[in-house]
Amino acid sequence: MRTAPTTEVRGGRAQPKTDKSEQTRALILETAMRLFQERGYDKTTMRAIAAEAGVSVGNAYYYFESKEFLIQGFYDRMTYEHAADARARMAGRKDFAERLEIALTSWIDCAVEYHEFAAQFFRTAADPTSSLSPFSNESHPARTTAVELFSEVLTGSELAPKLDSELAELLPDLLWLHLMIVVLYWVFDRTPDTERTREFVRRSTPMAARIINLSRYRVFRPIVRDAKDLIQDFILPTIGRTARP
Repeated sequence: MRTAPTTEVRGGRAQPKTDKSEQTRALILETAMRLFQERGYDKTTMRAIAAEAGVSVGNAYYYFESKEFLIQGFYDRMTYEHAADARARMAGRKDFAERLEIALTSWIDCAVEYHEFAAQFFRTAADPTSSLSPFSNESHPARTTAVELFSEVLTGSELAPKLDSELAELLPDLLWLHLMIVVLYWVFDRTPDTERTREFVRRSTPMAARIINLSRYRVFRPIVRDAKDLIQDFILPTIGRTARP
């Protein structure tokens, strides 16, 4: 699996950007993900991760302040891999609904090997006070990468020039929230190859695209304005530093 470039140090410690430090960090993260799958998130300690990775406990804490920061490292890498995969799949495609479905399906495909243990740390991520929450400030780097991808989903489509500019500005955040709904469904989906989640994406994406497309017509402008105000006042302020002032 590819490792994303480290743009923000997890745990708040400055680290020298050397190949060796990146390799050590990646080794600790890979080991943690494997042990979370094998033993469960709650039963895996930092000491066990360090021992399995062949590093000292102090070295493990040097790169990751706690298990929560390991999950943040996983979020960062997963989001990077998803963005790269989705961009490659969307290349040359202009239909907005198709681009959106590609981006959502790409996430499911990138996350497939983590499905078995996803629910184990979802309990913590669902806590609004937890740094593992996708809405937290700590999740800001991964969330920003994802929102930027959904901005590209829109701007690379034939629909972008036709939309109200204010709505177009809000859409990347709203499309990211669509992904969060897909992720929530995926966590609890026990069908083979999470087929129900994939079907949910196939059926919900055209509907979302039709609603967004209708918003460009004058008759729907008052509704669009009301929806925009509602989103800005009540939804975006809950999304950490991704929210616009």
